[in-house]
Amino acid sequence: MTMPSPSVDVFWATTLRRWNTVCWVLFAAMAVGIVTALGDSGSRYAALALLGGVALSYGVLHRFPDNPVVRPHGYLVVLVVALGGLAYLRTSYASLFMTTLPHYWMFGRSPRISLGFLGLAAALTLGGSWMEQGWSREFFGEATVGTLIVVAVGVLIGLWARAVVEQSTERAALIVELERTQAELSAAHQRQGAADERERMAREIHDTLAQGFASIVILAEAARTELVVDPGRAARQLRSIESTARENLAEARELVGSGHPPDGSASLARTLRRVLGRFAEDTGLTVAADLTELDCDQRTRIALLRCAQESLANVRKHARASTVGLVLARRPYGVELEITDDGTGFAVGDAVGFGLDGMRKRLAELGGRLTVTSSIGDGTRILAVIPV
Repeated sequence: MTMPSPSVDVFWATTLRRWNTVCWVLFAAMAVGIVTALGDSGSRYAALALLGGVALSYGVLHRFPDNPVVRPHGYLVVLVVALGGLAYLRTSYASLFMTTLPHYWMFGRSPRISLGFLGLAAALTLGGSWMEQGWSREFFGEATVGTLIVVAVGVLIGLWARAVVEQSTERAALIVELERTQAELSAAHQRQGAADERERMAREIHDTLAQGFASIVILAEAARTELVVDPGRAARQLRSIESTARENLAEARELVGSGHPPDGSASLARTLRRVLGRFAEDTGLTVAADLTELDCDQRTRIALLRCAQESLANVRKHARASTVGLVLARRPYGVELEITDDGTGFAVGDAVGFGLDGMRKRLAELGGRLTVTSSIGDGTRILAVIPV
């Protein structure tokens, strides 16, 4: 069900107030005219009674517009009867007919009802004139022609006003629907933006802080074992724990402060050499690196760095490898990062967890792709490509 707009309601309220003023002025003027024209005849009192009935009915309807006991159709019945009576009494009913024409459309609950009351008013006025004048020339001239003209004007104006109001109501309903759709779309965009931001922060935390804490745990376990067997190695592992903790603290402060991780402005090749050096020191694995100095934007540097960190963390935790290789190069189709190991490998289709999926999404945001090649016993190859 469509609801009228506030502008349509204001239009009808303003229109009704103006017609109220006109009607009450007309009621008073007709009362004066009836007293003056009819003198002391009995017709004067009958005409005043009919006019008073119309004014009283209209006043009650105006005073209690929402009262179910006071029906707008009741007022229209009184108005129709009064017009017929005034026509029979040979008073100037035409002015009342003209002024109250909008009421048939304002108070009729449908166009059919409005037209019905308007036709009934025309029939009673013609009937009242005929009963008083008979089949005279005056009846066929002034009464009939004047009444039919008034009715025709009322029908045309009423139908036009109805069409305008219906179009305004439909337009208002469309505007309300559009505003509601825009609000829902804006809320959906806000929810999606919040979800995307949470996912991005989750990836950053997983690729930085979580990996750092995992390294600290592994190094702490190794250091505890080496304290008695090899105190020197245990001391190196404790220094690695300290360095990793400091880096994690810096990354946490950067994430909290700006929502973005550090390492975005440093050379990617230099940063990867530092990461590989730390990895080789912590794990004792053989690392082979072929790193080309590249000039690429910050988002590309961070994405490739995170892919390297995640891949090395997976090697440390799962691969049981002895050798790790890392190649960074520029190709005709973009920047390519390849990480390989000679570990136990895994079934790619059965892989679960946040790491690989996070790398794929991070690269996809830049138009890149991640290719994982591995099988049980044959090691693993991670290839990250970002178009430049």
